[in-house]
Amino acid sequence: MDGAAPGFDTLIYDVRDHVARITLNRPHRRNALNRQAYDELEAAFRRASADNEVRCVLVTGADPSFCAGEDVKEMMTGEKKPPSTLAKRPPTPAAMAALDCPVPVIAAVNGSAVGWGMELALYADIRIASEKAVFAELFIRRGLICDIGGLLRLPAIVGPERAAELLYTGDAIDAATALDYRLVSRVVPHEDLMPEAEALAARIARNPPLALRCMKEGLRRSACGDPRELGSWAIDTIYRLFDTEDHREGVRSFLEKREPSFTGR
Repeated sequence: MDGAAPGFDTLIYDVRDHVARITLNRPHRRNALNRQAYDELEAAFRRASADNEVRCVLVTGADPSFCAGEDVKEMMTGEKKPPSTLAKRPPTPAAMAALDCPVPVIAAVNGSAVGWGMELALYADIRIASEKAVFAELFIRRGLICDIGGLLRLPAIVGPERAAELLYTGDAIDAATALDYRLVSRVVPHEDLMPEAEALAARIARNPPLALRCMKEGLRRSACGDPRELGSWAIDTIYRLFDTEDHREGVRSFLEKREPSFTGR
């Protein structure tokens, strides 16, 4: 059902017109993530992934920031696990939930996206930036390395050399530089960011949901798969999609010159 969903304190989750919106909502901390925020971000992505009515996810932050990384003040307090257990930890659950999301994800980057905030932006399929956006992988400056986003996604998006420079230096780049690096698909005036992102999400969500999920899986496989394996998978998938009602509706609506009505069947 469309509307805002209860059960979250650090973010706002709502679904309208087949688009799930995840808005980090700790503006007093520049949307930095504490333990609860990490857990709720994972839960929000898992909820969107499990909802067959969701065809696109739009993630952003409450102004003035997208996400300022971890809330260091909170995350550095509390019980620490012994170092011997660290190597056995699984990947960050929130990261895997974002990467596992089977529908297209758009990041509307409205301000600072630094540290894990940049990681979150990298987990999206498409990034649209406000002119106020700033990106930085700050981990090296804290004596750390980045998460999967910086290690896996960033080199694929901007190229290995530019990724290495960003990761090795921890330097921040502005929105114009991010566009030049092809880190974002477009830069828009701040007041136009959400209308632009919403319009793109709506165009995506008008498409047949099964094909959308298959298209995303195909892109995921193409990043590291053998072209022969990918080609076989693509043909098999195309034949499966030929047999769906949404495919038939897409053809009928085109021939009848009307807007399609997709059902996910």
